[in-house]
Amino acid sequence: MPGCTDDIVDLSDKTFRRPLAAHNILLYLLSLHPTYRHTTREGVRLVKLSAMFPLRLPLLAALLGLALSQYEYGDDYQPAEIRPPTPRCADECECPTHFSTAMYCNSRELKAVPMVPTGIQYVYLQDNHLTEIKAGVFDNVTDLRWLILDNNQLTNGGIEKGSIDKLTKLEKLHINNNKLTEVVVPKSSAMEEIKMMGNEITKIPAGLLSGMDNLTAVHLNKNQLTSDGIAGAFKGLKSLMLLDVCENKLKKLPAGMPSSLMMLYADHNEIESIALSYLQKLPTLQYLRMSHNKLQDSGVPAGVFNVSALIELDLSYNKLGAIPEVGENLEHLYLQVNEISKFDVSSFCKVVSPVSYSKIKDLRLDGNNLTPQSMPMEAAQCLPLATEVLI
Repeated sequence: MPGCTDDIVDLSDKTFRRPLAAHNILLYLLSLHPTYRHTTREGVRLVKLSAMFPLRLPLLAALLGLALSQYEYGDDYQPAEIRPPTPRCADECECPTHFSTAMYCNSRELKAVPMVPTGIQYVYLQDNHLTEIKAGVFDNVTDLRWLILDNNQLTNGGIEKGSIDKLTKLEKLHINNNKLTEVVVPKSSAMEEIKMMGNEITKIPAGLLSGMDNLTAVHLNKNQLTSDGIAGAFKGLKSLMLLDVCENKLKKLPAGMPSSLMMLYADHNEIESIALSYLQKLPTLQYLRMSHNKLQDSGVPAGVFNVSALIELDLSYNKLGAIPEVGENLEHLYLQVNEISKFDVSSFCKVVSPVSYSKIKDLRLDGNNLTPQSMPMEAAQCLPLATEVLI
């Protein structure tokens, strides 16, 4: 063709000096036929080659197949996509092939966290004898998502400075049943769940959890938290839905809670009172549990629990002498083992009528100073949805 240079072919060693287009290879092989019509700038001329190359069609076909196969698998051949290598695993641990980004180091009597190789995103280190986390062990996995350290012997002093600070993509951090006295968390905006139950934590500095806009659940039960020690600790969290501070030393409910909160568990504390406006600042709170505290009537302002969002309220095992006023949307009310001596229908229904009634389904009043005869006649009309009432 005009303007194109001839491709050089050497079939003797079965290699191409440069890749040929398939039509050029065919052109060359056809030239070996006894009669070959060749196009030049001057026109078309007929070339007689039968005397020099007595080839037959079968041989021509064979050469054509050879040339085309060499072109297909020559220098221009593109290999299949190469998959990234499977992450390595620490010698002390196991990384299953079906879940190669997870490293299982649990129940192996480890005393220190091994170096975590690149590519690992989930690390399970529970049920060991860990006493320390050295700086650098997580340097290769700054994109780690889960870190599970339950049931060890970790202390704040044993967690070296900078050891977990780089885990800015961590989503779940579990350090249950260790010996921490303070909460230890990296500044991760991806954090969704923190569990540090069964430690010796006394406080959470204000601002420690700031910036964790995806944090939805915090479990801190069975610690030594005080009301002053967690004042403002959860302020500003935009997504917090569940806070569990059961079995601590709180004198009052945590202050400065975000409006996104839906579940607050504060059983087994030393709470004596609740502020009148506390629940009004939590418009989405549906579950409030305050059993096994020291609540008395004097510490429960009238109407404090009369909020529309509340679905479950547990005030059992306190020192209440009267049934507190609750909202008409409440479905589960637990008041067993108090000092209540009167069944007051007005606590549930301001007006008793066929169109105005309480939505309570479960009501427990056993363990009080009540008898079945304590229920007034209008109670049945006020509580038509109740399937279980224990007195």
